[in-house]
Amino acid sequence: MRIAVIGTGYVGLVTGVSLSEIGHHITCIDVNEDKVAKMQNGISPIYEPGLSELMTKNINEKRLSFTTDHQEGLQQAEIVYIAVGTPENIDGSADLSFVAQAAKDIAGNVEHNIIVVTKSTVPVGTNDMIKDIIQTHLPNGLMVEVVSNPEFLKEGSAIHDSFHGDRIVIGADSEHAFSIIEQVNQPFGVPIFKTDIKSAEMIKYASNAFLATKISFINEISNICELLGANIENVSTGMGLDQRIGSQFLKAGIGYGGSCFPKDTKALIQIAGNVEYEFELLKGVVNVNKKQQGILISKLNDCLPVISGKKIAVLGLSFKPNTDDMRESASILVTEELIKQGAKVVAYDPIAMENAKSILNPLVQYADSIEDAVENSDAALILTDWSEIKNVELAVFNKMKKPLVIDGRNCFALKAMENNGIDYHSIGRPVSAKLIEAAPI
Repeated sequence: MRIAVIGTGYVGLVTGVSLSEIGHHITCIDVNEDKVAKMQNGISPIYEPGLSELMTKNINEKRLSFTTDHQEGLQQAEIVYIAVGTPENIDGSADLSFVAQAAKDIAGNVEHNIIVVTKSTVPVGTNDMIKDIIQTHLPNGLMVEVVSNPEFLKEGSAIHDSFHGDRIVIGADSEHAFSIIEQVNQPFGVPIFKTDIKSAEMIKYASNAFLATKISFINEISNICELLGANIENVSTGMGLDQRIGSQFLKAGIGYGGSCFPKDTKALIQIAGNVEYEFELLKGVVNVNKKQQGILISKLNDCLPVISGKKIAVLGLSFKPNTDDMRESASILVTEELIKQGAKVVAYDPIAMENAKSILNPLVQYADSIEDAVENSDAALILTDWSEIKNVELAVFNKMKKPLVIDGRNCFALKAMENNGIDYHSIGRPVSAKLIEAAPI
């Protein structure tokens, strides 16, 4: 089918490329001329494993193109996906101005009946708004059908998730729209769940809120484990063996970040507030996450009561590995607080440093390697569990003035760090290796 995708941010670009890979003819539309010019040459504006290769392949096979011209992109499209941003307003609600503009652009450029698929994460009721806007501005006699098709992609594995996801959710109010969008997605081979539009909108928010809740819950448990001398890794493993709980998202650390969980949890709180419902549980999740992001600073202050003038290495800047996304990353809060306390901050990340330079405090310095970052440093803080960091030779920490590692992602075994003479502090685990892995019974 001929499909247009409005918006080439993370969701739009991955969606367009994936749809082209299963045989559809995709035109991606974006107003940023420089960005479109790069994409036309197969250069991805975001780092996502496997994305650039699929872009180049499908451009060469004439199934994928990019344009800034809405008329060119929309006139021949049978289906249009809206995948524009829904940034956070001051009150935590979703800013729908880009969605509304996309709806107007669709109405002003199509010359036939159209199915519009909303991929952007939007509050319940937004698809009704989209339909009203388009229908109001469409030429007389034309009709629009609107479908909610939320995305469930994980940054760092989005291409894999497109073809191996748990489900594809389709929310529609007509059998015709269900049938068409089901046909579009069948080549992915992923189970399809069909529902009404408002339920589909809610599924996205509810899913992200639940996962964020698991993360904040296990982080609270990890803090209690530290006070009691228990090991959070043993606790989370034992919990995860219960099939009702499951092992995913039970890894203790310094909280969640990125473009989805922080924004969507706040938006759901606001959505509940709009119908006069206080979502107390989710408010707690958000507050716990804010506190957790700063926990490494507290640990550092315990180890080095005065850090003014000290060199602190910060390893990992993106909010998670395998992405260059800095949105809501713990590195923003941590580096700002370190500089506020007078530290000399030297940071390293395998991928995200260019993005970091435009976001972090200008006093942050950048190293070319882990080794350069930690050399002659007074402490090393680990914020992102990149494979390069997890697999580093532990001898590299001997280049520090005195090996002190404060690990926000539990990258290393306690015994290994103790054997290498490293003063090692992690999340929810004993400082000493004496209380590590439970012996098999």
